[in-house]
Amino acid sequence: MSGRFATLRFEREIAAPVAALWQAWTAPTARALWASPAPSVTVEFLEAEPHPGGREVSLCKVAGQPDIRCEAGWLEMQPDRRSVNYEVISCEGVTRSAALVTADFEAMGERSRIVATVQLSALAGDMEAGYRQGFDAGLDNLADVTGRMLLLRRVIAAPRSLVWGAWTDPAALPRWWGPDGFSCRTKRIDLRTGGEWVFDMVGPDGTVYPNHHRYRELRPEDRIAYTLLWGEDGPRHADAWAAFDERDGSTTVTLGMVFSTAAEMHKAQEIGAVELGQQTLGKLARFIGAK
Repeated sequence: MSGRFATLRFEREIAAPVAALWQAWTAPTARALWASPAPSVTVEFLEAEPHPGGREVSLCKVAGQPDIRCEAGWLEMQPDRRSVNYEVISCEGVTRSAALVTADFEAMGERSRIVATVQLSALAGDMEAGYRQGFDAGLDNLADVTGRMLLLRRVIAAPRSLVWGAWTDPAALPRWWGPDGFSCRTKRIDLRTGGEWVFDMVGPDGTVYPNHHRYRELRPEDRIAYTLLWGEDGPRHADAWAAFDERDGSTTVTLGMVFSTAAEMHKAQEIGAVELGQQTLGKLARFIGAK
């Protein structure tokens, strides 16, 4: 440390492909799951725009203490390779630190590595120690979240508006949702931020699988974030998001799920969740008349 300045370096090897690590690092739903540095800290995201020029604002809350505000801005994002962002930490309107955070990602087959470099300017004497503790804990959490993640992608030859419409029209969504041979029987559906979808998924053999989706965010033609429950008001199964990116008239759909436990994720893999999820996205493509 020289005066108020420090350069900090953090590294983790992650037992997941780099594409999953990148999603865990950048997707707002995943970030909200690993951002807390300790069980006593609750992180509330007020804004989240994960693209160059986008801003992220969050509050760290500890009972009996004033909120810590973090305002961050994404400066560079090279998917699966590098992100650069600034962040300013303040408390009760007083700036405590500013930092430039560079994260480099390395693919290692079915594993990956992240190296985060923090160039810190601290206006409060305890900020270097706070950053060391917070980033160490955060990257441990990141590894855990990435290890519970299932990630699917499909390019659909249709504009984003059409894909988004099929996903957010209450008359359309139940018609294509689910793997091949499955159908949906809706009890109630309200596709908006704060809304829900309570339904039964019925398998080809007639087996009924009760589902409950609670929608935390619908950002038009950008992303959907929701929680999956085992049946109406049942136990939490996973936190999920769908992101939509249009390029050259086609839309890349990214569907991510972070399971409540690693055991649930492994169980889902064993029953073919990746293949079944791709079947679901295939049904979406066919529903809108695309490939």
